[in-house]
Amino acid sequence: MSTFPGGASLSFLDVYDDPAPDGVVGGSPHLHLVSTECYVVVGGEGELHTVTTEGCREVPLRPGSVVWFTPGTLHRAVNHRDLRVVVLMGNAGLPEAGDAVLTFPPGVVADADRYRAAATLPTGVPEAERAAAARRRRDLAVEGFLPIRDAVRAGDQGPLREFYAAAAALVRDRAGDWEEIVREGPLGQVDAALAALGDLAGGAAPHLDRATVLRAPEPPPEPVFGMCGRLRPHDVRAALPLTDFA
Repeated sequence: MSTFPGGASLSFLDVYDDPAPDGVVGGSPHLHLVSTECYVVVGGEGELHTVTTEGCREVPLRPGSVVWFTPGTLHRAVNHRDLRVVVLMGNAGLPEAGDAVLTFPPGVVADADRYRAAATLPTGVPEAERAAAARRRRDLAVEGFLPIRDAVRAGDQGPLREFYAAAAALVRDRAGDWEEIVREGPLGQVDAALAALGDLAGGAAPHLDRATVLRAPEPPPEPVFGMCGRLRPHDVRAALPLTDFA
């Protein structure tokens, strides 16, 4: 299999360093419906603010911290000082296909057209205009996140469960198309590993003849505007074998 380990994706993230309307510096709160995400902190300091049915948490982040969170975790990356993270995401390609849902207010999340308009950044415009649009998107997500967080803190899970239902409805028409991403990625790796184990149990190892070394293309020279900050994603699904070891 030429897929990145675990069928995951890999990105370098510089968390946004400007304050949201509540004064907290950081990224856009959101959740993933299917994929687990992992932060490996490589620089700076910050926190990961999360909301689940278990409650609210504020996890300190510093170099060497490794934190991961499962689908349904509302999460917000908070930047105290130059927070830089390596992000590993399960099911490479799925978040880009719509698995990530921003915590916009209920009226926006309930309307697919309004959600799409609020979540999509303009293209073909100056950098400053895209940055301003990313801030507006982040601020709208914070606007929807805070009431959910405060309700959970007060013992009321109603707004969180309503957001879960709205997020699921938002992707309902697309979710059926995501199966191939999972089959080609993590499930494909599991199938290959099980086949190799079967061969080994029989005293053979034909898969070793297919050994290769791969490298992902270089990330874009300029980081893109992601949900949590400026991203430099490695397109690991486009990895090619290394043919020149000089």
